[in-house]
Parts: sequence; structure tokens; C-alpha cells
Amino acid sequence: MISNQKKRGFHMSLGCRIRRNFERPSKELVEAFRGIPVANIDDNCGRIAAVDSSIFPLNPKARLLGTAFTVNAPAGDNLLFHKALDMAQPGDVIVLANKGSMSRALCGEIMSNYAKSRGIAGIIIDGCVRDSYTLSQMDFPVYAKGITPNGPYKNGPGEMNFPVSFAGIVINPGDIIVGDSDGLLAIKPDEHTAELAEIARNYHAGEEKQLEGILTRGEWPRPWVDEALKKVGFEFVD
Repeated sequence: MISNQKKRGFHMSLGCRIRRNFERPSKELVEAFRGIPVANIDDNCGRIAAVDSSIFPLNPKARLLGTAFTVNAPAGDNLLFHKALDMAQPGDVIVLANKGSMSRALCGEIMSNYAKSRGIAGIIIDGCVRDSYTLSQMDFPVYAKGITPNGPYKNGPGEMNFPVSFAGIVINPGDIIVGDSDGLLAIKPDEHTAELAEIARNYHAGEEKQLEGILTRGEWPRPWVDEALKKVGFEFVD
């Protein structure tokens, strides 16, 4: 007997797919971004690479770096998230796309500690968490959109390790996720990624020199400001 899904031309597993394996970047390539502020990476990605500012770290001191392990779930549902906790590898960041729903907390203290115990690098959710105080004290990066005590559903469906829409950007399994107190972004590994890491690191070093000049000598030469004012046509009036 032909199912209704087949009659309508639907793929049977659409919306209920789990990809076991995907290509991850080398550890050396991921580590090339360690210690570089997200802002400096974003400055060298056209300043449009970061996720929406509604996503914040529960513990701003916890730095995030790892490989995206993506989960696409219905609003308020964490069934597939639980499976991801067992399937993700050390160094992975679980990326839970939850449609920006603020109705249910999808994880808290127990799931976060389990993830940490397995060597998972962090969790990012475009939805809510709970046990927020405990998460704020943990040396484990969890990013979310909000906080609520309401618990989740566990019904499915969902997809694992396929591209997801997450807080304004597309994140693919295997993308490099970098996060700090300012926010987070995703970098697609390609032939230019190592160069991006080097450029962003040098950019950060340049900013450190600027800061040193301000703190030690009170100097910050910026000739470009007057040049920009002149180009626009500003007039100084006494």
C-alpha cells in the first residue's frame, strides 16, 4: 500500500533525518581562531558574520570555540537535542535551531554538565534555557536567547547535521563556531579560512597597540577622521 506521503511526492524522512557523519575541519584550523575576539573576526568578514545580538552567553567569561553539530527542532522541543548529546564528538558545539521560540527551556544544569563531561565544546540555542544562575557560574559556554522555567516537549520531529537557520545566519555542520562575551559567529571552512585567522589575529594585535598607546601615552592618531569629514563636506563653525 502506498503511503499518503509518497502519493503527495514527499520524502519519507524529510523532517526526521539524522546524519551520522559529516566532514569536520582539522583541529589545527579550528585552533587558529583561539583567543581572537569575535569582533575582530567579524571586522574582517564584512561585519555581517555574527548572529543576531539577541543571543547572549550565560557566562560571559566562558569562551567558545569548536565545530558545529547542528540540530533543527520544532519550537519548544528537545528530543533530538538529547540524541545530539550522545552523538556529538569532543570539540563539537551543539547548535540547536529552535525558531527563536521563547516558550520553553531546552536545556539547563543537567544537560549542560553532561555535555561538558563528554568533551562537547559548548551549546548555542536560539531559544531558552533554565537553571540560569548555575549556568552563569559554569566554566562551560552556553548561549541562548532567553530564560524560562517552562520545560520542553519531547515529541520531535527534527533534523540533525543538516544546514540550519540560526539567529539571522546559516550554520552548516562542520562550520567553526567562535564565541565570547560580545556574541558568536560561524565560519565556513574553505581555502581562505587559515588566511582569515591570520588576518584577524594581526588585526587584533594592531588594536592592542592602539590601546597601549592610549593607556601609556594618551595617544591615538586617527588622521582618517579629518579626511572622512573633509570628503563628506563638513564645515567647522566657531
